[in-house]
Amino acid sequence: MLLRGSPGRLAPDDEVSEGSGPDTDVPIRTDPVEIMAAFRRFWPLTKGDRGWFVLVILCAILSAVAETITVLLFAELTDTALRDGSVSAFWKPAGQWLTVAAAGAVTGYLGNSLAAWAAERFVLRLRARVFSHLQTLPPHFFQRNRRGDLVERLTGDVEAIEALVVSGIVGAASALFSTVFYAAAALWLRWDLALATFLMVPLFWFTTRRFAGPLRAVSRRGRAADGAITAVVEETLVNVVMTQAYNRRRDEEERLLHKARLRLKAEVRAVRLTEFYEQLVEVLEALCVLTIIGLGTWEISAGRMTLGQLLAFAAFIGYLYPPIRSLGQLGLTATAATAGAERLLEILDSPPAVTDPDPALTIAVRDRAAGRIEADRVWFRYPGADEPVLRNLSFTAVPGELVVVTGPSGAGKSTLAALLLRFYDPDAGAIRLDGVPVDRMPLEHLRRNITLLPQETLVLHDTIERNIACGRDGATHQEVVAAARAADADGFVRALPEGYDTVVSTGTARLSGGQLQRIAIARAMLRDAPVLLLDEPTTGLDRLAAERIIAPLRRLARGRTTIVITHDLALASDADRIFVLDRGQLVETGTHTELLGRKGLYATLFERGLQPHQDGAPSPARPGADP
Repeated sequence: MLLRGSPGRLAPDDEVSEGSGPDTDVPIRTDPVEIMAAFRRFWPLTKGDRGWFVLVILCAILSAVAETITVLLFAELTDTALRDGSVSAFWKPAGQWLTVAAAGAVTGYLGNSLAAWAAERFVLRLRARVFSHLQTLPPHFFQRNRRGDLVERLTGDVEAIEALVVSGIVGAASALFSTVFYAAAALWLRWDLALATFLMVPLFWFTTRRFAGPLRAVSRRGRAADGAITAVVEETLVNVVMTQAYNRRRDEEERLLHKARLRLKAEVRAVRLTEFYEQLVEVLEALCVLTIIGLGTWEISAGRMTLGQLLAFAAFIGYLYPPIRSLGQLGLTATAATAGAERLLEILDSPPAVTDPDPALTIAVRDRAAGRIEADRVWFRYPGADEPVLRNLSFTAVPGELVVVTGPSGAGKSTLAALLLRFYDPDAGAIRLDGVPVDRMPLEHLRRNITLLPQETLVLHDTIERNIACGRDGATHQEVVAAARAADADGFVRALPEGYDTVVSTGTARLSGGQLQRIAIARAMLRDAPVLLLDEPTTGLDRLAAERIIAPLRRLARGRTTIVITHDLALASDADRIFVLDRGQLVETGTHTELLGRKGLYATLFERGLQPHQDGAPSPARPGADP
């Protein structure tokens, strides 16, 4: 049978301490209700494979039947061929034994293969479901959870759930049927001796019950610790430039070693706990076998039992205890899996900040919007925050208009971008596209009509062509090249040895920050949405690089509703209108010349030369990119 998620493979966190012996004093108990609740939550994902589960269980039953028959044939061989030394009496039961053993081997192979196949299909479905839901969660969820820990939940925790739902049920059914067959065979041979040995079964149950609580405690903390280690590695690699520039290599190594030492201590603790359980069960099994041999010797001396019957009875009892132990181990595995279930359910039970509107409330809209954007008395406060970020904000941007939104840090500019793309809904007021509230249209439609050029250049680990082509499904090579030319990217792309087949990624040293930004502009041009949203498009670029992307940005904005969120007031001179935000409120609006003449907040910001540029080319990997 397929059993995965061994209780010995557990990891700790900082609360785990080193001990000299097995720790069985953790005050956590196995809760069958929690195990069943976790099982019920994930069982629907097995739909479509349950028929295969039945076939796997049938193979397990046939294997148990084959084992039972071979034991009875062994008894016959002992009482005929072996006892009398008769070669002629050997061949018939020996041939039968070989036939049954071969049939059992075939069914065992088929059962294990099908079980592994069904288990991996379940893992695929569960991982896809968690990943799909993860992509619907709002930005603040990812700010509150370390990326490394989320990666661990998609890997280790998913495997733990499989051990409960698929391997668990298949293993439980296999062990249960094996127990029934071997117990029935033992009762058929000598019911009185069988009942005497069955009295030992409660000891196995008590032992498993005693170890389940500590195992769950170690497992729960271990899942979190694995995520912490992954997070440390991921954060260090993302921020490698800062690590090197600030001579933090030893600090980062010590941070990782600290987690690794704690994991080492707890791994030893988990192995001690598991091995103590295993060896205790071995002693209990030895006690049962000795009891059988003692009683059997008494029965043989009284002439009430043959040697073959005793050996067969002992074999059945020997076969009986492993599935009983497996049932106990499955209990431990299920207990450990509930820890993974809790961590996965923290993701699955986190509601998206926004969803598609109810079909009855959805307003029919044109496939391609005209591009009129309107904010109407919008108030917004981030979940868990005390103060609103936007206060009674109202404005309108029409097709063909270039609008710049500026203001001091913390004024609410980037929050406006999040509301326009409907990452969140306003607490009051409304955001409208072509007069239709964005919460009354499908999310896919809204986001298909808005192109975002975010503050941090987004690059996939793929070729330049595919990085540009992902802006629109089905884009041809000619369309990709045309977009690159419009973005002033075609020249440097063709100068690369592999051209458009050059593989790039975030932090690549092969291209400068300005070149990566022009690839992102080409992607936006290919997308060709009626609304363009630029969030700090020159951040991280030096003055020369920033100036080189101005022309492509102007071509990109032509004929669209363009909203530029920026600190870089050098971009404001071309704007049709400028909106100045301060503490979430719209405090000034007008053209560049008008606002300078008023000598208000905009003029102050302009005079100070508030610029996000830094001298030199942007670093390959920006420090602090990871929340």
